[in-house]
Amino acid sequence: MGVREDGTQDGAVQEGGAIQPAAAKRTGAPVWARKSSLVLIIAAMALAAFGSTTQTWLTVHLDPAQLGQAVNSQDGLQVQGSKAATTVTALALVALAGGLAASIAGRIARWIITAIIVLASAGIVTAAVTVMADPLAAAQGSIAAATGITGSSVQVSVSAFPALAVVAGILLGLGALLIIPAGRYWKTRTKYDAAAAGAAEGPADEIDSWDRLSRGDDPT
Repeated sequence: MGVREDGTQDGAVQEGGAIQPAAAKRTGAPVWARKSSLVLIIAAMALAAFGSTTQTWLTVHLDPAQLGQAVNSQDGLQVQGSKAATTVTALALVALAGGLAASIAGRIARWIITAIIVLASAGIVTAAVTVMADPLAAAQGSIAAATGITGSSVQVSVSAFPALAVVAGILLGLGALLIIPAGRYWKTRTKYDAAAAGAAEGPADEIDSWDRLSRGDDPT
């Protein structure tokens, strides 16, 4: 490390008469802890779980001799995830709303939101695993609606979408657990010191800019 003519060392900056290492100037949250990154992960996993429920989870192969030709088809009776596991749809929407709310919440509120998202993710995983463990029970409601008969002995095949919901639910819970440690990098500013803090810090991400706009400060 060399010495410049003004007496400062390479890799150092001089501010207000005090010499500070350049490394001390480089502050900011790691990528995983940035609001934009974490909210995107949570939103993507919640949407993946929600999207899986719009697809076929179960295919029921009906016996026309028992249930009638009207409900028999070559592809069988298709049961969407929203019907096989109704709670997954609602819990995914709750998790999505929680992830968005966490980006503007205070410290205590973030703990509450984290708990809500973790519980929602656990519910998603539990519901999807239940469908995979007993697909016939999950399909009984759709069978009864289509045929008017319950308790029929039929074959039910499971698609890959319940497994996708399980994976999305697990990743959703893990993403929610990152809110607490990541929150240490999320500084809450008032409208009076936002300008000074923004000048001292690195470039704000998109969510930080929206937060500042909502507080009456123009980040530009």
